[in-house]
Amino acid sequence: MLIQWYPGHMHKAGREIKEALSHADLAIEILDARIPYSSENPFLAKLRGDKPCLKVLNKCDLADPAVTATWQAYFEQKKNVKTLAVNKEQTGKIRFVTDLCQQLMPPDRTPDKLITALIMGIPNVGKSTLINILAGRAIAKTGDEPAVTKCQQRIAIGQNIVLLDTPGMLWPNIDNRHSGYRLAATGGIKDTAISHEDVATYVLEYLAAAYPQLLMARFNLSELSHTAQKILADIGRKRGCLRAGGAVDADKAGKIVLTELRSGLLGTISLETPAMMAEELAELDLIRQAKAEKKQARKARRKPSGP
Repeated sequence: MLIQWYPGHMHKAGREIKEALSHADLAIEILDARIPYSSENPFLAKLRGDKPCLKVLNKCDLADPAVTATWQAYFEQKKNVKTLAVNKEQTGKIRFVTDLCQQLMPPDRTPDKLITALIMGIPNVGKSTLINILAGRAIAKTGDEPAVTKCQQRIAIGQNIVLLDTPGMLWPNIDNRHSGYRLAATGGIKDTAISHEDVATYVLEYLAAAYPQLLMARFNLSELSHTAQKILADIGRKRGCLRAGGAVDADKAGKIVLTELRSGLLGTISLETPAMMAEELAELDLIRQAKAEKKQARKARRKPSGP
């Protein structure tokens, strides 16, 4: 499944972010701790360039703690990058963002000089909730649906720091099909744009390999069937997702799987690791190379031969 989901306001957001970054001292990128790579926007990373960056891995209470620590170490290998893993209940820890912003500034910076930080993140990653905690009051609109924030705001959060809030955005094409599935699984893409059965089947295949005990315990399965489709059917029967005649309603069962994954009822689960990303990016490079070669071959065939 290759997801194409790029509402018109997100094109406008891209232009606004490019302009805002030119005036910002640093970038704060809010990531989903369960999918740090897939929730990281490569378009934004390219625009940021060498500006300091604080990557906040939000919803860490839903992610595998060991995997989250691996991601933090991976990100902090890069120049001018710090990380912070938080969840919305950790208000004290979230307020440490201001200290980290100060630490990312050059040592010769005048202490009383205003720091402008551009805060960014994909839809439904929890950016607005974190902004409200940092500001100490309800400023940014929050909601369970993606793409709630649709205009830019300037917000003072203390320690001489001003946030430039931006609309949540996805990039135009999610080339890595795995990232598309993970974004859909964690709620970064509206449910109206996905098939619950398709996404849940993808998730179950991964969980059966990476977290089989959590999967079996949550859905009271004595064993796991050999395919994700059969596991989904087993879950459907356990949860009474049956149509007339006893057939399993796979879409309804899929929605249950995704709802319980997103809420943490399945346990603390991370859907990707740095090692997985290296393999997937290598695979993607091969796919892109093959496409480029086919394009060149088509051009060669269309080129007139001889005088």
